[in-house]
Amino acid sequence: PVTDGSRELHSLCAQLEFLLQFDLKEKRSFFGQRKDYWDFLCQGLARRRQEHEGIRFVTSLDKLKTPVGRGRAFLRVLQVDMPTWGTEECMSPFCGCSEWYYARSPFLSPQRRAEILGTLYELDGVAFYLAL
Repeated sequence: PVTDGSRELHSLCAQLEFLLQFDLKEKRSFFGQRKDYWDFLCQGLARRRQEHEGIRFVTSLDKLKTPVGRGRAFLRVLQVDMPTWGTEECMSPFCGCSEWYYARSPFLSPQRRAEILGTLYELDGVAFYLAL
């Protein structure tokens, strides 16, 4: 099992965060705060009719103050509930995401998106025991 102290966990999270931030357009909130992949995921998942449990859980954590912190917590939630990665619900924000990403983003390429999803499917058999 993968725990909070696993080096592999830190490497995986860093790679996932890199992918989510790669070629992300700079956006700002009404008050000037820089938006990050957390904001992108919230907006993309909000298009669905029901709220994503991971988003609800992360927004309930009062200690998290920044979009990057919330995004990192969300990645941990998804790792604990790994089957969620492959669902249409979780991947839906990445379809038609040119509003948030520039052309070099792997999420704008259906082939690259499929490769990323395939890699995430390989993690399905790994048990993640993380403190959320």
